[in-house]
Amino acid sequence: MSGSDNFEAMAPPAQDQRPQGQATSMRDLDAVYDIPVQISAVLGRATMQVSQLLKLGRGAVVELDRRLGEAVDIYVNNRLVARGEVVMVDDNRLGITMTEIVKSDRGG
Repeated sequence: MSGSDNFEAMAPPAQDQRPQGQATSMRDLDAVYDIPVQISAVLGRATMQVSQLLKLGRGAVVELDRRLGEAVDIYVNNRLVARGEVVMVDDNRLGITMTEIVKSDRGG
């Protein structure tokens, strides 16, 4: 069997060849595509006392629990879903490149 034959065997069936129930469930998913979600990228965390927080001023540095170059956590609606790296999108904007998808235990 050639490499392309192997790919064809693993590829999902075309939309019109799917069982009727599966095609229906795909249409049902269309309803959630327009729901907005909040995406957050956490560079790191720090813990301090309120008295220390109140002493912070302009130019103060808060040391985070991450090292330079470590992956940042990516949350969707406050649920950790991935890790990634900070990238520059253009001259004055940042973005995140996902490097790892985090498997979650949906039972807990």
